[in-house]
Amino acid sequence: MKKITWWVLPLLLFSMSVQADTDYRIGPKDLIEFSVFKLQEMNTQARVSSSGFITLPLLGKLKVEGLTAFELEELVTKKLQEKYIKDPQVTVFIKEYISRRAFVIGAVHRPGAYQILGDKNLVQLLAEAGGLTEFVAGDAITVIRKEQKISVDLRDIFDSYKHEANIEIQADDLVIIPQERTKYIYVIGEVKNPGLTGIKKAGTITLLEAIARAGGFTEKAAKSNVVFHRKEKGKIRIFKFDVKDIIYGKNKDFDVREGDIIYVKESIF
Repeated sequence: MKKITWWVLPLLLFSMSVQADTDYRIGPKDLIEFSVFKLQEMNTQARVSSSGFITLPLLGKLKVEGLTAFELEELVTKKLQEKYIKDPQVTVFIKEYISRRAFVIGAVHRPGAYQILGDKNLVQLLAEAGGLTEFVAGDAITVIRKEQKISVDLRDIFDSYKHEANIEIQADDLVIIPQERTKYIYVIGEVKNPGLTGIKKAGTITLLEAIARAGGFTEKAAKSNVVFHRKEKGKIRIFKFDVKDIIYGKNKDFDVREGDIIYVKESIF
């Protein structure tokens, strides 16, 4: 099977900011913000009920499901004109688009729920999720849409770009990017991005590679005093390394195992 090495640059080219779409139709659970000039009691927020209604001061219960923000502005304007104020200046802002979301899980940098405002395709959704990680397993993405399963071959998008493979995303789609099992090590202390570092379950990583994945040393790092903790047979073994000796080839690099802790100390000078 051809190894796929396409993900980082193509996804960056497609990255985009989420913008409200004027054609968006309000749905259940959306949060709507209202502002009416010189009518303080109408400056409020309202959550759309599961049946598509909101309740507003002065106006009571209104059916809003299926309306655009502009159409809702017109409705509220009309209702206020009938009873309360001449030529009201009404502003409607959809603060949370809960009713139209797609979900991304698996081997992406930011899995989670993403709003669908207007048209959105698969590549755009993956870009919003931060792009694919190095832990993608295989070539296939699965999109769960109600009772339907849609399979997309990543090579059809990134190697040869077949337009039909870059499918349009719909509300409530679940996009699954298969992820290889990973193992984790800890790199803490004087590195730029301390914390967990993941590597493929079947892969290996060395001490220098682990530090590089953690962003490298800070200016305060004591490269000659790197402490390494490893649990073996219920006991903690402690190793000390002068990383400069590894960098200059005086000593061999050291293989890291799952659960190891690398502590880069601060230089005293």
